[in-house]
Amino acid sequence: QVQLVESGGGLVQAGGSLRLSCATSGRTSSSYHMGWFRQAPGKEREFVAAITWSGRNTYCADSVKGRFTISRDNAKNTVYLQMNSLKPEDTAVYYCAARYSGSAILITQFDQYSYWGQGTQVTVSS
Repeated sequence: QVQLVESGGGLVQAGGSLRLSCATSGRTSSSYHMGWFRQAPGKEREFVAAITWSGRNTYCADSVKGRFTISRDNAKNTVYLQMNSLKPEDTAVYYCAARYSGSAILITQFDQYSYWGQGTQVTVSS
């Protein structure tokens, strides 16, 4: 079992920055990939970014590429999402997720992730 707890959300003006954190605990291992997803009211859950255990492979959605960066500190059991140049359309609840994987291929489909955090609200005002 893997437990995930997000933090760092809040209210920010357009053009501002936030850094989300996801603290992991439980049966984490070198075979867990981590992902960030978001869901705005009335919309489907959307992939944002993913990272392999080693941190060598990352992938971001086109909508956030160049603005968001995913990283991890395995010594601290924490995954981060640095969000810069925020836009009002980035407003959503952001979720951290984990999936067990034996390969370096990153997955973007939310239903392939087994463990989820409770989410943290990000609101970007115009």
